[in-house]
Amino acid sequence: MAAVVKMIAVDIDGTLLPSAGAAISRRNCAALEEAQAAGIEIVIATGRRQAFATPLLAPVGLRPETVMITSNGAVTRTLAGEAIHRDFLPVETARALAPVLRSFGTTVFTFDHGEAGELVLESLEQAHARIALWVEANRGSIREVRPLERAFDGGEAPVQGMVCGSMDAMGRAEACLAASELAGQIEVHRTEYPARDLTILDILPPGCSKGAALRRLADGRGIRREHIVAIGDNWNDLEMLETAGQAVVVANGAPDLVVLARQRGWEIGPGNDEDGVAQIVESVLAESRV
Repeated sequence: MAAVVKMIAVDIDGTLLPSAGAAISRRNCAALEEAQAAGIEIVIATGRRQAFATPLLAPVGLRPETVMITSNGAVTRTLAGEAIHRDFLPVETARALAPVLRSFGTTVFTFDHGEAGELVLESLEQAHARIALWVEANRGSIREVRPLERAFDGGEAPVQGMVCGSMDAMGRAEACLAASELAGQIEVHRTEYPARDLTILDILPPGCSKGAALRRLADGRGIRREHIVAIGDNWNDLEMLETAGQAVVVANGAPDLVVLARQRGWEIGPGNDEDGVAQIVESVLAESRV
């Protein structure tokens, strides 16, 4: 008999959201709301910062105390904004990253102060050329600083660094970071979109990930891994999937991750354009009623 599910962790982009558009489907909304009403804790785990994720979730109808793991695990808060946990990249580490990453692509540092200018980059024009939709959606929160190293002159530490570019360039950037003296001071998480030739490298404090944040939360609740379901689509979900007793990779996930999921015996769920999250959650609810 399968273990009773007490917690479901869900990624947003590529998993809860459809491939086109920025609205969560009615079926996905209804399934998450029903699961929460049935006593299952819903956890949203995303690479987005909270201010960029919260508006998407408003139509779902989740309770204000719903936990959100944002910035790929660096920040954990409730949907209502109650602080639970934060990790920071030390200022000197962040400052040292700026010149290393400059030649590879667009670099962004995320600060977590709830005010304008939470996102700092060197060139809005360069970012727009590679990630135009992200720039337009976040324009009100973006601040240009040249050179980027000056962003840390005030002593404020960011929660996350990010560099994005072609898959080839980001492969070289990841190898460069792994071989650098910064390797032991950071954690690198990769998100790949082969169809767009786009890779995003998120740079976090050591040991920081969606999985680490989910384990911390579950341990605090007294929930064992066999009672957790995690649903994701990309490599930045890997630690979260490994944390859960029941890992589900949606069919539209990064191709190499889907291959890994099959090798590990994880479930391959319906794709994001088929309301895959809803189908998985509905299945969990049906099993709980047996």
